[in-house]
Amino acid sequence: MHRRCRRRRSALVLTAAIAAAAPLLTACGNDAHPGAAAVVDGRRITVAQLEDRVDEVRAAQRAAVPDETQYEQAIARTGGLTRDTLQSMVLDQVLHRAARDANVTVTRKEIQGMRAGLEEQAGGAKALETVWLQQYGIAPARVDENLRLQLEAQKLAQHLGTDTGQPAFWKALSQTSEKLDIDLNPRYGTWDVAKSSRADAQTPWVREVTTEAGAPRTA
Repeated sequence: MHRRCRRRRSALVLTAAIAAAAPLLTACGNDAHPGAAAVVDGRRITVAQLEDRVDEVRAAQRAAVPDETQYEQAIARTGGLTRDTLQSMVLDQVLHRAARDANVTVTRKEIQGMRAGLEEQAGGAKALETVWLQQYGIAPARVDENLRLQLEAQKLAQHLGTDTGQPAFWKALSQTSEKLDIDLNPRYGTWDVAKSSRADAQTPWVREVTTEAGAPRTA
């Protein structure tokens, strides 16, 4: 039981570390990397890729709550979904690189084992997917991917002789963030290397849009 509880707490540590929702920032984009939501180690995460990930979640939310009022409530609860999703996509690469540099690997069997334990706690596979969707904005098809992320975090922390809530762990991610030279499109803020986290840009000429759902996408 102790092991299950510990696994449940640690499984969500990076999801919980995602920055809190704030108004969506729109700007003209990053001229050096047109069409990019972010550039990590010279490789682009395109705006189209980001929007596809967000659309996955919105489609899953719509399927889970066909009632229009409930769907609107779900949208309101995840108003920062685009920024949170980009945070996850970038942090995934940071963590994966830090784990690789430390020779930390995660097997399919380990992912399956973690999922089996979480499904038992949640009351089944569907219940687990519902929890991940409602509480963490993760589409059902991405649950295993997220569990790999969590396992990499746990195993990297163990390799460092710490845990995922301690400064030593986040220092390692910070060092990797700096190595990867992360550049975010100003529309989505900036990347705080010290915290390995997205931050809202403090740019006076950037226009704030108070709602994500239905807001026009600008170039």
